Amino acid sequence: MTRINTNVSSLIAQNVLGRNNKNLGVALERLSTGLRINRGKDDPAGLIASETLRSEKAGLSAAIGNAERSEQVVNIAEGGLQEVSNLLTELQGLITTSANSAGLSVEEKEANQLQIDSILQTIDRVSGATEFQGTKLLNGNYDYQTSSVASGVTDFEVRGAKLDGTNNLSVDAIVTLSAQQAGLYLSFGGALDLGAASDTFVFEVAGSLGSREFQFSSGATIAEIAAAVNSFSDVTGVTASAGGTSGLKLKSSEFGSNEFVSVTVVDAGSIAAGDGIHALSSTDYDVVRTASPTAFSAATNGVRDEGQDITGTINGLTAVGQGRTLSVNSDFLDVEFTLNTATAQALGTVAAFDITGGGADFQLASDVNIAGKVSLGIGDLSARKLGNSSDGFLDDLASGKSFNVVDGNNLDTAQAIVSDAINQVSSTRGRLGAFQKNVVGATQRSLGTALENITAAESVIRDADFASETAALTRNQVLVQASTNVLSLANQSPQNVLGLLG
Repeated sequence: MTRINTNVSSLIAQNVLGRNNKNLGVALERLSTGLRINRGKDDPAGLIASETLRSEKAGLSAAIGNAERSEQVVNIAEGGLQEVSNLLTELQGLITTSANSAGLSVEEKEANQLQIDSILQTIDRVSGATEFQGTKLLNGNYDYQTSSVASGVTDFEVRGAKLDGTNNLSVDAIVTLSAQQAGLYLSFGGALDLGAASDTFVFEVAGSLGSREFQFSSGATIAEIAAAVNSFSDVTGVTASAGGTSGLKLKSSEFGSNEFVSVTVVDAGSIAAGDGIHALSSTDYDVVRTASPTAFSAATNGVRDEGQDITGTINGLTAVGQGRTLSVNSDFLDVEFTLNTATAQALGTVAAFDITGGGADFQLASDVNIAGKVSLGIGDLSARKLGNSSDGFLDDLASGKSFNVVDGNNLDTAQAIVSDAINQVSSTRGRLGAFQKNVVGATQRSLGTALENITAAESVIRDADFASETAALTRNQVLVQASTNVLSLANQSPQNVLGLLG
């Protein structure tokens, strides 16, 4: 059957040629762009997955950049802290030198004081000059703002806190075990009454700082014995007070399990009165245990009592207790605060303070939420802030202040203040170093690995396989050529009808 009005063979050849041209175009597009998916119709599901992965890649790349930037911020802060640390070390040496009063002239002391004043001014200048892109780093800009500080809190430090929006974070503690000093009670029954006028009562008092031996004759009063022990409190770490009119109460200068009081009777001197050495209550060191005292004659190997650290929780987390200080270090809250004696010995809840804002926030994850944020507090490191409320602050060493070396007033306290300042700066440097090493470093490695894996996953979905696409291109080129030739033949076949017309 031969028809010329409708060339079916030509239509078939045109259709096939069109499909082959389309496939050839797809192969050429993939090879020219390097992508398997160039538009949604290429692979709708694959496009959705690859766009999601691309979004994650962008977030990870930005987080890696944030981590690198945060490391630079900390490096600059560390440089300032290093200089402050060097100045404090020099200051410590000047205090020790100035304490050698018999070997120094007034002019030398004044020269030392000038150096001290210069160091204090330089510390203030460094804390105010250390900055990153115009933002001061060591002057308290990145310290946390607090409010509603309880009267029972003497010192506190917020080292890190994640705040949710504009909401304040209340820091609440529950004291489950009170802080106690170490202590013993020596019951003499009044003034020292020995068996003979030639007898002496010899005992050794030891504490966390050292020990000292004391010797008294018959008739020595409780007040005299207490005064003698207190004159060496800086050596022993033990203070004494009259326990009524009949005994001597010894207690450690500080609180906590690192403190102890030990009494060793070297010679009881045939003491005629008193019933020996009593322990103090484990829950209240002001209360003497009247039962089972140790006789003085039986204390030749020593009687010892140890202090007790405070124990409790902070915002539901188990806190570390040391003396009267509670601290907690978690991903969401890193604080430390010291309670006064009454509060540290009262079991129950303490509403310490509220954190209202501040801190340095670093976004170290691709997802912007509280879990991906790392918060770090850098306190004010000026001279007026270094130290503590009990001993004093660094600016108290300046000319005309309480602990200047020219007057030679309380240089032991001055040295304690400098030691506290060194500890504060060292602690801050340690926290920043740990942040760089364990947070930023680990985050960069983790984010880098995640970026590699996500990029590989996105490549599998979206990138073109050149070997496969080249083969497809060759195939489609051959098919297009064949289809074109077939179409040409199909278009010529109606002409054969002319042979029928003669």
